[in-house]
Amino acid sequence: MNRQAALDLLHEFTETDSLRRHAYAVEAAMRAYARKFGENEEEWGAVGLLHDFDYEKYPTAEEHPFVGNRILVERGWPEWLRRAIMSHADYTGVTRETRMEKTLFAVDELCGFIMAVSYVRPDRKIAGMEARSVKKKMKDKGFARAVSREDMLAGAELLGIPFDEHVQFVIDALAAGEE
Repeated sequence: MNRQAALDLLHEFTETDSLRRHAYAVEAAMRAYARKFGENEEEWGAVGLLHDFDYEKYPTAEEHPFVGNRILVERGWPEWLRRAIMSHADYTGVTRETRMEKTLFAVDELCGFIMAVSYVRPDRKIAGMEARSVKKKMKDKGFARAVSREDMLAGAELLGIPFDEHVQFVIDALAAGEE
């Protein structure tokens, strides 16, 4: 298992730039948290890259991430990676037990929201963004309405990190990728 293998699989199933950008963002956040927690960056990054790899072709709750999990089994990806991916969706019934699983849940929706906030900034950049800007946009229920505010808040709580600190950490991780 390496980043190239994860990228190849992502690109095989995901054609749109928007979903690929989301995968790259979640990868960056997962790698940053792996560094912070002293965990394996390659493993955590692969989970970030692959968590939604099947979503474009199998977008329903009946299919995603279940079809992706079957594909990962067929291709020999490890159980811990598949379990982490399965745990990121509440409806799978897979509880979040490990720090990796909790972190994936904590960064998934937040990455999408931060990216949406960047698109309405004059420079369209994440660099220079502050947690308070994200929190202000969260109050606007019409903005990025598909992103669950409850999941973003619950993710920080699950990690035991204050929400503002979590948001800024993810902003910084994503901004580092812009350079």
